[in-house]
Amino acid sequence: MLTKDSKECYNCERGNEKKRIESKFEVQSYLENLKYALKSSYVTINFQKNRQVDEYRNRKYTNRYTMAQLFPDEDEVEVLKRELAFLTVEEYIETVKDTRFHKRSEMRAFGRQYSNEDVYIKIRVELVSIEHASGGSYIFVMSFHFSDRDFIETDFPYRKSEVNKNEDNKK
Repeated sequence: MLTKDSKECYNCERGNEKKRIESKFEVQSYLENLKYALKSSYVTINFQKNRQVDEYRNRKYTNRYTMAQLFPDEDEVEVLKRELAFLTVEEYIETVKDTRFHKRSEMRAFGRQYSNEDVYIKIRVELVSIEHASGGSYIFVMSFHFSDRDFIETDFPYRKSEVNKNEDNKK
């Protein structure tokens, strides 16, 4: 849903996806809801380990490979609960709507570094009720894989650049 604080992004439509940049407040609210859902013992996490698109890409950039490399011998659901709980506004990239599924909520994309490698994370959170998230919250993790391209500062609308950080420190 677009609000007056949302910004349309450059090249917003690609295939079945419509992309936009949410306001910082909207992203913060989303992350709060995500953390609330993750604390629930009734949350279901669905991790798409095998994706159809993976058949045509380099194995290194698949969810299965990335999880095996970064978190060997760990339970994937527990890893995802832990890692998603620490996502930040600064790691937000964009909001994506799959236009094939009008009734499903939008997905949010984030980027994070692990072992000096960029990892692309795309998730959707469905809360049955904000007040009663224990009634069946659902978190769908579509992507948790090494990025097929290096992230650049402009990928992150709310990340302070090193120049901005230095200027803030002078104040």
